[in-house]
Amino acid sequence: MRANFRMQRLFVDAPLSLGNGVEVSADQYNYLANVLRMADGAELLVFNGRDGEWKARVAFPTRKRIVLVPEEQTRPQPAPSDLHYLFAPLKVGRLDYLVQKAVEMGAGVLQPVMTQHVQGKITSLDKLKANVIEAAEQCGILGIPDVAAPVRLFDLLDTWPRERRIIYCDEGDAGQNPLPLLAKVSERKLALLVGPEGGFSEEERARLRSLDFVTAIPLGPRILRADTAAVAALAVIQASVGDWN
Repeated sequence: MRANFRMQRLFVDAPLSLGNGVEVSADQYNYLANVLRMADGAELLVFNGRDGEWKARVAFPTRKRIVLVPEEQTRPQPAPSDLHYLFAPLKVGRLDYLVQKAVEMGAGVLQPVMTQHVQGKITSLDKLKANVIEAAEQCGILGIPDVAAPVRLFDLLDTWPRERRIIYCDEGDAGQNPLPLLAKVSERKLALLVGPEGGFSEEERARLRSLDFVTAIPLGPRILRADTAAVAALAVIQASVGDWN
């Protein structure tokens, strides 16, 4: 069922069921009452990443409180996405864009990876999670991707489960078309790895290419910025071996 983009959507971190009211946080109260100027009896859509999407009625028990009362489930909760997105953090601003697009493209896990040439850093996982929720609110997405703590690339590879294939974007690959390589991928458990703006180091590329659970793919004849490469690679993977297929 398609998302309804005509109604306001709000994420709430509470169980959702018919008639059981959910009191909003102070920030959400300010947003609903003072920014959107919603009145008693107004309707919006709420979701929590677990119980599907619900049409809820706005109620003001007091002047300083808002309770959202679910009245009808509009969409059931879909199965969670199993695509892991592994990325080298970019600088602020472009990192926000990268996270938002990964959510839109169906990533189920966001894993920051610290590489040798990484330029950005994760200063706050809470901010990263807030960015994920905002993207889900805006794009009609019901599943909230998990956000993992940053890990060094070599540490991640040392403990990686072999049944989940890593597809990584290799700017040094001699080819241009990723589709023939992706056609050989038989695993359904997948992860996409996108490196930093400066690319992977030779040591990192050698390590990745030595592992039998890693597939290197090119992304065409042009050099792409890291955030552009992320969107392009996610689209190619979802269309060929992911949940678009």
